Amino acid sequence: MKKIHEFNDIIRKLRKDLFGKGPERIHTIFIDNMVVSTLYGNLTPTEQFIARTPEGKEMVHRARTSMIQAVYANEPPEGLEQLVDAKFLHLFSDFKIDDDIAVSVFLFDRPID
Repeated sequence: MKKIHEFNDIIRKLRKDLFGKGPERIHTIFIDNMVVSTLYGNLTPTEQFIARTPEGKEMVHRARTSMIQAVYANEPPEGLEQLVDAKFLHLFSDFKIDDDIAVSVFLFDRPID
């Protein structure tokens, strides 16, 4: 439980630093070599305003998913690999703008204890 809490803190801090607002709530589970996190309440007031049109919604979705994947592809957040004692391989993520829910699946090189 402590490991999940610390994992969520790392995710929250990165997203707060990156987007100006971290998720209000995160639910994380460890499954084999994957960590699955569901993030609720992510959007800033500006993003909510932009997402009122279909074009704006697509822009926010693209920015949120592409940007976070690019950050992780460049380098995983500090302390992430040490916390789970495994090498980070890839991040898969998607965002449901209407419901302000994001899902991130973190893939590691070995099972997480």
